Amino acid sequence: MDDLRPSGVAGSPSLVSLFPPGLHAIYGECRRLYPEQPNPLQVTAIVKYWLGGPDPLDYVSMYRNLGTPTANVPEHWHYVSFGLSDLYGDNRVHEYTTADSPSGFGFELTFRLKREAGESAPPTWPAELMQGLARYVFQSENTFCSGDHVSWHSPLDNSESRIQHMLLTEDPQMQPVQTPFGVVTFLQIVGVCTEELHAAQQWNGQGILDLLRSVPVAGGPWLITDMRRGETIFEIDPHLQQERVDKGIETDGSNLSGVSAKCAWDDLSRPPDDEDDSRSICIGTQPRRLSGKDAEQIKETLRRGLEINIKPILPPISAQRHNGMNHDRAPSRKDSLESESSAAIIPHELIRTRQLESVHLKFNQESGTLIPLCLRGRLLHGRHFTYKSITGDTAITFVSTGVEGAFATEEHPYAAHGPWLQILLTEEFVERMLEDVEDLTSEELKLPKEYSWPEKKLKISILPDTEFDNPLH
Repeated sequence: MDDLRPSGVAGSPSLVSLFPPGLHAIYGECRRLYPEQPNPLQVTAIVKYWLGGPDPLDYVSMYRNLGTPTANVPEHWHYVSFGLSDLYGDNRVHEYTTADSPSGFGFELTFRLKREAGESAPPTWPAELMQGLARYVFQSENTFCSGDHVSWHSPLDNSESRIQHMLLTEDPQMQPVQTPFGVVTFLQIVGVCTEELHAAQQWNGQGILDLLRSVPVAGGPWLITDMRRGETIFEIDPHLQQERVDKGIETDGSNLSGVSAKCAWDDLSRPPDDEDDSRSICIGTQPRRLSGKDAEQIKETLRRGLEINIKPILPPISAQRHNGMNHDRAPSRKDSLESESSAAIIPHELIRTRQLESVHLKFNQESGTLIPLCLRGRLLHGRHFTYKSITGDTAITFVSTGVEGAFATEEHPYAAHGPWLQILLTEEFVERMLEDVEDLTSEELKLPKEYSWPEKKLKISILPDTEFDNPLH
């Protein structure tokens, strides 16, 4: 259980010198911003992580920031984490590398919450939220970057708020610090509505962050989260959707190159239980790989842990823990395309690449709603898009004719390498598919829903979530 107490040592000259160097460096940056608050309230982990406790963050400090009302920066609470970076340098938590490398995971989290009138002390729920994010990072070894978006699917403070997801950006005040154990940057959590998250997925996170900065009540220049905000930026200013987001998607496409999802695929070229793949054509014992740039982009997107499953990508804090571990967690980096345990997905000489004549793709509804994004925002811009199953090694990568190095070709548009399926779609076929799947984003879509292109020997089914609870999928 976390403990709330004043830090008691942050401003004490006799004790500051006793701080571990990594901890001292972050405190120094906090003291630079808040010299008048040497002893902030902190949420601390009673049992430290290296002693078997469940919470990776040693501390979360909470400061009162007066803001700058004339610059549309309201008074707010400023939260700063301690523990994602290497605080100690003795391998108790993080493996020490060099002073020039990232310290630990290379960052700490911050959060700015609008102060309510009459509020004399900061709420502690943001510290719990930060612990949840930190647990995800430690368990998955996925790091966060500015512009990342996090699907949470629940009000961040467990209220009735519309703020149910997060974007991440650089903290506007805290500067990167150099510690003896490496460099630490500060990533700020920004609470957003579902519609804003979807816009970030369709376009890009940085673009939506810029829009939030331009709307004072939605964040303003310092992107301060107001849990009482009842309108999205698109409801506040309807022109933002058409003039900025839609135009951005048309011009730039989407920078979302993959998601973890509830998905599956079947080879309709042969009977379902036929283990003999003699009907499939081997395209060589050394199959072509995606180009380094494309493969790295797929890995990077999946590394960031982007999830769209019905459960929160990063599980909210639960009062019930099992042996200090929260078992309802997001997939780890070891489940991604660069995985050692998922080697069947990665092309190598021991697995044959098979040409398929006909395929059946299966998605849950939330995954299916991203198919238009995949087609319009990625393939029509000469890019690729990957669905990675959250329950196993299955992956589906759509590629356009402009993607180099794919093992799917125009002559053989469906090709599988182990459980990794690649589908090459021409621009003409993409345009046709967009017309046919136009209703995918409708809230009235009735499941199951099937789309079929017999002459292309391609079928897509949108199925209820329960279909993917079956281990056969």
